[in-house]
Amino acid sequence: MTINDSQVTVKGLKGSLQLMLHPKVTAQVRDQLINILVKKTTDKEEKSLWGLSRSLVNNMVDGVVNGFVKQLEINGIGFKASVQAGKLVLLVGFSHPVEYAIPAGIDIKVEKNIITITGIDKQRVGQTAAEIRSIKKPEPYKGKGIRYFGEVIKRKVGKAVKGAESK
Repeated sequence: MTINDSQVTVKGLKGSLQLMLHPKVTAQVRDQLINILVKKTTDKEEKSLWGLSRSLVNNMVDGVVNGFVKQLEINGIGFKASVQAGKLVLLVGFSHPVEYAIPAGIDIKVEKNIITITGIDKQRVGQTAAEIRSIKKPEPYKGKGIRYFGEVIKRKVGKAVKGAESK
């Protein structure tokens, strides 16, 4: 952990991350702890920047030590995914395969119908998962599409067929 002016750098087993703090926020290292400070603790804007900065630095430390994982599940007949030459290739019901370029610092693995996204930057892992999910969001009638692992989709009832009424 190093702090130069308003730049915080965290290094760990999995890599290193950097963050530029807002000018109203300062950071100090004491006894292997990073303290985030603001001048006015009663100012509403500074309080929100204080909490945000603390969370961002905490996520950086957690990321370089443990890393972050998001899992997506593919549901649908004939829906498949594979990783080929730095791209995620999705066959999700379109007339063509959809290719998604894997961003730097992100690892993607596919096993059966589960896509596992790993990385040290929490924001980048979450953004990548959201972009992949947006390619084919789960639809509410049959539940086909790409969803987060464990996500519950509210299912709708399809059209009800009314019997012929005779008078």
